[in-house]
Amino acid sequence: MAEIKYTDDHECIKIEGDVAWVGITKYAQEALGDLVYVELPEVGREVKKGEDFAVVESVKTAAEVYSPVDGEVVEANDNMADDMELITQPVSEQGWIAKIKMSDPSQLDGLMDEAKYNEYTESLD
Repeated sequence: MAEIKYTDDHECIKIEGDVAWVGITKYAQEALGDLVYVELPEVGREVKKGEDFAVVESVKTAAEVYSPVDGEVVEANDNMADDMELITQPVSEQGWIAKIKMSDPSQLDGLMDEAKYNEYTESLD
């Protein structure tokens, strides 16, 4: 099974070799409400950890999606532009926004596993 990591900004990341598949968590989806649009990053764009590289819009607000790692965007989920329901799927399936080829995989060490993330979100409620 793929390793999934989480950020405190509610991104979820599936790790596959040196590529991070980045999406948003169920918690973020529920906080945003009905999602209507995603602004995808450009393929080839260099991103830094903590930098916003995509935007998800709902009927009530817009939220930046932050890169969990340094690297290069190698693929954007173009299917999402036509089908926002995809974002509600697990990041390991069709729920990823972009794939980032990591330049420093050790940055993953600072991210949470599912149990830690669940603890974190419970503390927010």
